[in-house]
Amino acid sequence: MLYDRFGRPVTNLRISLTQDCNFRCFFCHREGQRFNSGEEMTPEEIERLVRIASRLGIRKVKLTGGEPTVREDILEIVRRIKPYVIDLSMTTNGSKLKELAKPLAKAGLDRVNVSLHSLKPEVYKKITGVDMLDVVLDGIEEAVKHLSPVKLNMTVMRGLNEGEIWDMVEFSAKTGTILQLIELEAPREMTGTTFFRKYFYPLKPVEKELEKKAVEIRERTMHRRRKYFIPTDYGIAEVEVVRSMHNTVFCANCTRLRVTSNGMFKTCLLRQNDLVDFLTALRNGAGDAEIVELLKKAVLMREPYWR
Repeated sequence: MLYDRFGRPVTNLRISLTQDCNFRCFFCHREGQRFNSGEEMTPEEIERLVRIASRLGIRKVKLTGGEPTVREDILEIVRRIKPYVIDLSMTTNGSKLKELAKPLAKAGLDRVNVSLHSLKPEVYKKITGVDMLDVVLDGIEEAVKHLSPVKLNMTVMRGLNEGEIWDMVEFSAKTGTILQLIELEAPREMTGTTFFRKYFYPLKPVEKELEKKAVEIRERTMHRRRKYFIPTDYGIAEVEVVRSMHNTVFCANCTRLRVTSNGMFKTCLLRQNDLVDFLTALRNGAGDAEIVELLKKAVLMREPYWR
């Protein structure tokens, strides 16, 4: 297993498959990849990377984007990498889940995170730029049949959807999904911008309310995030809070290494000086040992963003 200089094990790869997306969410951070190079890893290259990483104890992979399901070879990618991992998941806007949930599960996908920032069509369109709430809700319904768990990612934003938190808790219980409430994330230099001040909604007070209502509280290894089990009219809702801003505990317990869609290791969502190019070496005929050294280099560059 690989450890960084701060004693944090690296057990997860978060792989961006593409910068392309069929939605236009106005706050999207594109996994910290600011520029679309147009270069994407092939299924064979992704498989080789995951195979090498798995030998070093990295056995959990999350596929992201952009929107990963816009890649026509998404099923091939899932099939290729599943043999090397114990937990294969995906983040998606849910627009193609109705037709892809079952094939993805058959290909080897274990679970899925679906972005769902509002249950109100007009708010949903304002956030995502598309009028597809019904399509996404149908996709969630289909995903629940074939993938487990299905998590709903709700980025809570002031003046847009902060009033829907408890409706979303009820909805998650009703649909048998897990709700993740997520703070809007931004690097230090952006926290003073008009945009961030306008939309950032702190979740610490919400977490205190969840703690009061919960019949059970558990703590995840990843980021030491808490899971709250909340009674509702539809049964118990499982709610997680992703409170990353100015959160030293969150960063101190990060076990993730990111991979950009154009073949770079990236140590942190919020950093821009932390890229290690491995795709060039891969395409120039590098052996596995050379890729391992590049991976180790990236791991040693990791450091908590909030300290």
